[in-house]
Amino acid sequence: METTPKQRVMTALDRHPPDRAPRDYLGTPEADEKLKTHFQTDDMDVVLEKLGVDLRVIEPVYVGPTLRRWEDGRFENFWGQVRKPVRNEAGIYNEAAELPYAGFTSVSDVGRFRWPRRDWFDCSTLAAQCDKYADYAIVYGSPGNMDLINGTAYGMGVENVLLGIGLDDPIVYACMEKRFRSCYDISQKVLQAAAGKIDIFWIGDDYGTQNGLLISPQKWRQLFFDKLKTMCGLGHDYGAKVMLHSCGSTRPIWPDLIEAGVDIYDTVQPEAANMDPAGLKREFGNQLCFHGAISTQKTLPFGRPKDVAAEVKLRIETVGKDGGYIIAPAHNIQPDTPLENILAMYSEPVA
Repeated sequence: METTPKQRVMTALDRHPPDRAPRDYLGTPEADEKLKTHFQTDDMDVVLEKLGVDLRVIEPVYVGPTLRRWEDGRFENFWGQVRKPVRNEAGIYNEAAELPYAGFTSVSDVGRFRWPRRDWFDCSTLAAQCDKYADYAIVYGSPGNMDLINGTAYGMGVENVLLGIGLDDPIVYACMEKRFRSCYDISQKVLQAAAGKIDIFWIGDDYGTQNGLLISPQKWRQLFFDKLKTMCGLGHDYGAKVMLHSCGSTRPIWPDLIEAGVDIYDTVQPEAANMDPAGLKREFGNQLCFHGAISTQKTLPFGRPKDVAAEVKLRIETVGKDGGYIIAPAHNIQPDTPLENILAMYSEPVA
């Protein structure tokens, strides 16, 4: 009997060797468009099928208050933040254009702000989405689901958030608490509606830089451990594996992540300090699964197709030994990545 993509993923996540290493795709809009043009389609589902991607993401429909847009490209998201597309040397990213949380002068101001509520999201289509993707590993969430540092920074400014953490600013902490509660409530509604059909519950927060943690392990545990454990418990209550996204160098807190209940670590950034994927597998592979580890800093943008294929092969042989690994880029595939390198990542036929 032919293995389905869902069976392949779940076999790997149970730390057994699958028929081949499962694959996932993360890309910027520019990378998406390259692939759509190559495969002559406007449908990303067709692209994912062509690449042999084994996971599919579902999401509820936003039905909350009307979100503002401006002629100069600025747009409001449901967090009340205003962002705008900013061009860099390779493509376009949506960056903060206004910082509404920076105007808070008291915890009461935080409480009066319009934070997202669970009734802003319609879950009535989730059953149909789950049925559509029944043969695939179904994912709900994103790196922005929780995202207490980054997500708060988009409304307050990175410097203000990091300084607030250093000074134990109650306003910064109140914003994080509101964001956490919104993400928890919305996620709970989605997981309830999906009735056990979600395989992977995806959450995130960036705890690391290229060279080390943003804050000390002790401060991290004080601020984030309980919230992470609560989110992991929520996913487990509905039968889902929990995947945590974090960029950067985070190895010192991996025992804490495991204790909190994280099942899968995303993205495994290989160039970051002390984040060698094979070493992480040796040390933590009996407790954590891995998602990512294909370099978006070096190999994908600047290597040749044979370099990409060789890196995929190496990751499967080391990180994927005896299961526990989903092939994926270490972040969204960036706009300057050649099409042939993207295709090479998904064409390596290693069992």
